[in-house]
Amino acid sequence: MNEKPKSKWSWRLLRWGLIGLAGLITLAAVVVTEENWRGKHEWSAYRRAAEARGEIIDLSWTIPPAVPDDQNFFAAPMVAAAFTTERQLQTDPKSTTTDRLDMILYRGDSARWPDKDGDWQLRSVIDLKPWQTYFREYNQSAEGRTNGFPMAAQPQTPAADVLLALSAFDPAIEALRQASQRPSARLPMAYEKGLEDLTGLTPWLAVEKRWTRVMRLRTLAELQAGQSQPALDDVKLSLRLADTLRDQPYLISHLVRVALLAIGTQSIYEGLNQRVWNDTQLADLENTLATENLLGDFQRAMRGERNCGVASIESWRITRRAEFAALHVTTNSTSFWLVPSAFFYQNELAIAEKFDQFLLPLTDPTNHTISLATYRAGEAAYREATNHFSPYKILAYETFPSLASCVSRFAFAQEGLDLARLACALERYRLAHGGFPEHLDALAPGLVPALPPDVINGRPLHYRRTDDGGYVLYSVGWNESDDGGTVVVTKKGAIDRNQGDWVWQLPSK
Repeated sequence: MNEKPKSKWSWRLLRWGLIGLAGLITLAAVVVTEENWRGKHEWSAYRRAAEARGEIIDLSWTIPPAVPDDQNFFAAPMVAAAFTTERQLQTDPKSTTTDRLDMILYRGDSARWPDKDGDWQLRSVIDLKPWQTYFREYNQSAEGRTNGFPMAAQPQTPAADVLLALSAFDPAIEALRQASQRPSARLPMAYEKGLEDLTGLTPWLAVEKRWTRVMRLRTLAELQAGQSQPALDDVKLSLRLADTLRDQPYLISHLVRVALLAIGTQSIYEGLNQRVWNDTQLADLENTLATENLLGDFQRAMRGERNCGVASIESWRITRRAEFAALHVTTNSTSFWLVPSAFFYQNELAIAEKFDQFLLPLTDPTNHTISLATYRAGEAAYREATNHFSPYKILAYETFPSLASCVSRFAFAQEGLDLARLACALERYRLAHGGFPEHLDALAPGLVPALPPDVINGRPLHYRRTDDGGYVLYSVGWNESDDGGTVVVTKKGAIDRNQGDWVWQLPSK
């Protein structure tokens, strides 16, 4: 008798529960639909406003234009063949080859590689004696012998032995020099995939970096052998190799380019330290350095990174899947099938806003400066944001610290190039007058059109002659403080570029 009312009451509860659940689902659907509409509307409005002020947030703007193969550096036979070999070596490390330009830095007994680099800030130069020893011992080793390293029966000077060893690669270097004269440099990549095809970039960056190191070794040997014009030609070739990455839309390619330019800067320092170049050669080198604008390239890299990032998120929204690969093999896949569209739209908006507010303003190419005030404001905004989690900004703030910190590398590399330019002008002045000038003003406009400012604060660079007849030339560095030309070294012997000054010092000979 009592079971029927109880059963009736249970059904009533179940019915109202289902009605309530349906109501919650409907309400959630309405909220999600409204959020999706709001996210799309806000993102579309932002893009229109950005385009009105000339800021194009679209992957197509980022993709380098197609060029004929005969005008493309990366399509030159010698270059294309080298990268084909590189990809083979990355997928099959047991592959062997004997004709690679960078053989000395890739194969063989790597435990014997001389690994001590010079550093112009510490006034240290690269010693060729360990390289001479390496080539002679390697050439006599049956298990490591290759066809790449000719060697004299008896030891010569370190420079002569290094040049002889590297002479096996003279045809390859000449082919590389010819390829470098092509006016364009477009990688054979799927640019339309944005950041999802970065694995196709890795082999190209690796080989260019090793090529540049080989060129530096040959340059230093030429300098010590008194071969001033070949050394200058090889310095310029190194700089040109770096410039083949200038038009790439990826930040990683620009960071590698900064590293390549740093290698070239060391070669320039050693050439000036040895005083082997004449006035005409120094003017040629100064004019080459004047074409480098890393502060403008930073903005190019940031716009490319922004557009590629936005394109990737948009692809995730459409396909509801993100795939990440290594060497063209998918290694990880993430599904977004339950994630509302608002998440993607709002993160695209947050990324674009952070680039506009804190990343693009970090450099001012027109005035040749960076803005540490903007950098610190961005850091403060990031710290504040991490205290208030928002799924709509998670992708923007996940990448912000690493992106913002890159400006210091661009700033230091640009300052190094500026100091090298002025060092060329100072050496030209010394050749003409028998000594260095009392003030930098003596260089402009006769030897340089205008003196570059300190990239840190826009003020004049610091300069003074030293008692030994040399000079100290420096920027106040990242700490914005004039430390009198002091370079701060850590306990491990590395330079702390966040402290002290960025210093180019040349003693008298």
